[in-house]
Amino acid sequence: MTSERHFGLTGLATMGANLARNVAHHDIPIAVHNRTTARTERFMDEHGSEGPLSGHDSVEDWIGALTPPRVVMSMVQAGPATDAVIDEISVHLAPGDILVDGGNANFRDTQRRHATLAEHGIHFLGAGVSGGEEGALNGPSIMPGGDREPYDESVRPIFEAIAANVDGTPCCTYVGPDGAGHFVKMVHNGIEYADMQLIAETYDLLRHGVGMEVGAIADRFRGWNESELESFLIEITVRVLEKTDESTGRPLVDVILDAAEQKGTGRWTAQNALELGVPLTGITEAVFARTLSALKPEREAAADRLAGPSPSGAGEEQLVEDIEHALYASKIVSYAQGFAQMAAASKAEDWNIDLGAMATIWRGGCIIRARFLDRIREAYDEAGKVDNLMLADFFASALAQAQDPWRRVVARAAELGIPAPAFSSSLAYYDGYRRARGPASLIQGLRDLFGAHTYERVDRPGTFHIQWGGDGREVET
Repeated sequence: MTSERHFGLTGLATMGANLARNVAHHDIPIAVHNRTTARTERFMDEHGSEGPLSGHDSVEDWIGALTPPRVVMSMVQAGPATDAVIDEISVHLAPGDILVDGGNANFRDTQRRHATLAEHGIHFLGAGVSGGEEGALNGPSIMPGGDREPYDESVRPIFEAIAANVDGTPCCTYVGPDGAGHFVKMVHNGIEYADMQLIAETYDLLRHGVGMEVGAIADRFRGWNESELESFLIEITVRVLEKTDESTGRPLVDVILDAAEQKGTGRWTAQNALELGVPLTGITEAVFARTLSALKPEREAAADRLAGPSPSGAGEEQLVEDIEHALYASKIVSYAQGFAQMAAASKAEDWNIDLGAMATIWRGGCIIRARFLDRIREAYDEAGKVDNLMLADFFASALAQAQDPWRRVVARAAELGIPAPAFSSSLAYYDGYRRARGPASLIQGLRDLFGAHTYERVDRPGTFHIQWGGDGREVET
């Protein structure tokens, strides 16, 4: 690479530090900065010899060390902290410089920041970065959005060099204008929520429905990771379940408090789906499940007051086999819903997102990387536009084969009193989507009666209303 230093990064917490090391490992000169000088000094002491790195105490010195057109990347916490960093950096930038936000920003904030910086001639990119601290160091999946030309000219060579690589293809591609990159990362995280909830429900059914020990459940997940279910999350589930707590000798999963936290991206995904009118049931139920898990004191009190069946499925080998199929089918649904949401947003925001490319860059580096994504990419390669991934030949066939065990799992979970909201809602979505005619006609009739909201007919065009408070005649409105 050229000895000129064009790239700078601020925010040396775990993700930022590892990303900076990744850049340096590719012999790309990089200047680093952190608002806390001690952290910059510690980073340089520990990693300064790993490549062409330079550390800087002040924003002015940091920006001054870069050769125009400068490319600077912020890796700080989303929200007010990002705005504060952008405000501090932007006064030192010149027209033509490029500012990249690599945090988990809300895409609406990215759109706002893009518009504000454009007024000063500064190019702004919102780049989703997935893969956690390991991915940041060894190759993440990167989802950049914003101004295309400066991305191609100045940022793309850097991002493609440091991204994960699958079959010779970097797990990085330009997503679309303004907030498109952060939107796709948001949906990625929403699918991640659904995936983890499905895995948790699988564990719960195996542990408390079938009566399997933790080690046996880990073995089961290990076997599944050699099938179509192969994925990073299935792989690390094995690692978590195999971990023994050093102080108690018990499985680690038994000493972790059963109250899941969240940082907001799953909630944003569900909220946006409501705004777009996209039925995002699996991801939304996963968000609600985390919220319910956080009510730990209430749940402990309710355990002594609310009646329910006693799990008694010990030795149900058929249930074990059924769960594998239910997990795979529900996973298909969560991805189908997420890709439908991206399609709807792309149309609403005029982003022109290449959905097949999203499946391609998620095959490596990111948290939801899986064998499964090759099938999604193939579906888009074959058909181009896909209204819903469940309609693609491969997935339609897989769902048909899985539906009987899927139904048995949902029914048995209800009988055992084991909550399975992600399994249940995914099956309900599948059944609702495959029905040519559903019960919404009654809903429209009720809306017309109490609110004169009108309705359409199946046998002729037009909008109609029954004069419920009058002579009961139908009138065209």
